[in-house]
Amino acid sequence: MKKINVKGAIVGNADKRIYEWFGIDATCPKDISDAIEEARGEPIVVEINSGGGDIFAGSEIYTALKGYPGDVEVQIVGLAASAASVIAQAGKSKISPTALFMVHNVSGSAYGDYRDMAHKAEVLETANRSIANAYMKKTGKTMEELQNIMDHETWMDARKAVEYGFVDEVMFYETPVLANGIGVLSAETITKMKKTIGNPQADADFFMAKTKLQLLKMKGEMRNEV
Repeated sequence: MKKINVKGAIVGNADKRIYEWFGIDATCPKDISDAIEEARGEPIVVEINSGGGDIFAGSEIYTALKGYPGDVEVQIVGLAASAASVIAQAGKSKISPTALFMVHNVSGSAYGDYRDMAHKAEVLETANRSIANAYMKKTGKTMEELQNIMDHETWMDARKAVEYGFVDEVMFYETPVLANGIGVLSAETITKMKKTIGNPQADADFFMAKTKLQLLKMKGEMRNEV
């Protein structure tokens, strides 16, 4: 299994050397494409701690990971925000219980008259819809729902990121993570349970564990009555 780091600013290939000169963490598409080539189809783990950056570089990284023929696991260990949140949609994902996830609208600057400003606004709206496609594929939410979330620059803790569907599960949790606050199990938990229930040995183990628990309860009740 090969580990790929997405740390620091998401930048274009030409800008990466500037960040390196200053000793600042940064990730560019070439970093990912080189790592993917070295992996040669073996499973990869993408570890993310990034506040985002260039959306076009982020799109290129997302596309490269999404198109990888091997298994891709994303681990959010600190922050996955802005362009990094798009990259986080590229595979089965986990988030540290201490990590954060953030989505917002694409931003940019413009200079010129009212026509230039109107054109820039149109470009930004188009860019929003473009990156929302990655969120929509992962979460199953509508474009309207996602646009509302992005409009409010939504910050999420680990459980909220799972509840919204941007991330599949929270790391280190032994108990099932609920997909929302009303007691509905996540799709990940449902899939795991279906596989477990269909396993004869797992069924036997479950029956034995349930029987032992019932016996312990009975013993406890008998002691309470004495």
